[in-house]
Amino acid sequence: MKRKFNPEGWNRKEHFELFSRMDNPYVGVVAEVDCTKAYQFTKANKQSFFATYLFCSMQAENSVEEFKYRLEDSEIFIYDHIDCGTTIGRKDGTFGFAFIPYSVDFETFNIKLQQEINEVEKCVGLHIKNEELTLGLNRHSTFPWSRFTGLVQPSNYGTEESIPRIIFGKAYQQGDKMMMPVSVEANHGFVDGLHLANYLANFEKELSKF
Repeated sequence: MKRKFNPEGWNRKEHFELFSRMDNPYVGVVAEVDCTKAYQFTKANKQSFFATYLFCSMQAENSVEEFKYRLEDSEIFIYDHIDCGTTIGRKDGTFGFAFIPYSVDFETFNIKLQQEINEVEKCVGLHIKNEELTLGLNRHSTFPWSRFTGLVQPSNYGTEESIPRIIFGKAYQQGDKMMMPVSVEANHGFVDGLHLANYLANFEKELSKF
């Protein structure tokens, strides 16, 4: 569900108007999160680390109100929750898109994720075309082969793009901790550095609950 938002009297109205006029309205950061407890739990319990951190990220994303704002036909809408769009890699080196509804229950989320993984592996192409996806999701991808300290993504800048994009890198050991690089970008008309920082802090908090 979503509701239309009236920007009159909004304390970000001028910020939104400023960044909406830019060819590239996105702001982003590359950071690292401590994933030690989640990583150790998944290895000890033979649970997918990818499914686990993706679920944790979705909890963190939905805790940040500003991640739920969208531009649709030049009007602002706010979604009551955000679903998960993600790329799924295939053994042949290609990937497909997958859609997983948001859930506060890991098992419910993971069942749908595993179904989507199987569907992607059985087909060729994108599996789901970009235009078939709702705007009420956040885009996710992975770069599991290496750590990264910077990242560039393709985008239709200047076309009311407003969906946050998150990419997860390879978890690696640093002393007695496991760390994971994360790139997060969002439309600066809705999201500031503070909101990106809130997401990262909440993501790390979710990863530490195990």
